[in-house]
Amino acid sequence: LKVAGVEPGDAVVTQPLTFVATCNAISYCGATPVFVDVDEFTLGMSPKSLRAFFEDHCVISKNEVINKKTGMRVKAVVPMHTFGHPCEIAEIAAICTEFGISLIEDCAESLGSFSEGKHTGLWSQAACFSFNGNKVMTTGGGGMVVTSDEETAIKLKHLSTTAKVPHKWAFNHDQIGFNYRMPNLNAALGCAQLESLPQFLESKKNIAEQYRAYCAANSLQFVDSDKHCQSNYWLNALKLDGLDDRQAFLEYTNENGIMTRPIWALMYKLPMYKDSYRLPCPISEKLADTVVNIPSSVYNS
Repeated sequence: LKVAGVEPGDAVVTQPLTFVATCNAISYCGATPVFVDVDEFTLGMSPKSLRAFFEDHCVISKNEVINKKTGMRVKAVVPMHTFGHPCEIAEIAAICTEFGISLIEDCAESLGSFSEGKHTGLWSQAACFSFNGNKVMTTGGGGMVVTSDEETAIKLKHLSTTAKVPHKWAFNHDQIGFNYRMPNLNAALGCAQLESLPQFLESKKNIAEQYRAYCAANSLQFVDSDKHCQSNYWLNALKLDGLDDRQAFLEYTNENGIMTRPIWALMYKLPMYKDSYRLPCPISEKLADTVVNIPSSVYNS
């Protein structure tokens, strides 16, 4: 976000149905999240809701997009590819280009996922992937940032190495940076995991196919990806009929030794983001009451 020019006091548009790290990254820059609704099918940011925010709640002033109510400069948009299913990223990218807004993808869950034949993370100025222990592949923690823009790559490298100015011996730093370098041992683990990534993705696909077939035969709604996308099926999910059904499902499965869990709490219902500006989010509210995650770990066939 810093390489996109996000500064303290700015606003960054994202979705309320996400893991808290998405919004925390915005806050680390001193910026404030703005929430637009998600799409019911992809579970990712809704292009319709995003456009409504820009057209109905913002004004162009001195080549900047300003929220009419808060007066904040809107500097970036951060959609998230939920559970590895690509959001409608092509349309989101087109809207960002139209309004002159930087696009940063949260690809923490979507390594190995494609939208319209293009890997997630390649639609934006920069994108972040997670190598946490629960992801498709892991380095034990951490992740990576990708970009196809050389200038952005140079800025990212500089910021991630404590913003140290190159010199043979002097310790000079020209801005507030971060110590985000991955230790060599973790990187070595990641390189080994990359060799097995195709097998991991194939296993995820097979698990999803089994769930899809079971759900079709038992009148259950499996959360699937769009036909124009290729999901990595990082985390499989079901949509139940309502909050009561969701609670009964969670209680029954967990009491019988099967770990299931609800989707995340909506970000604007957390105390630190409850006052953030947001559009009506009826789809997010519905999904928060009905979606449950089911076991999805890779297995060796």
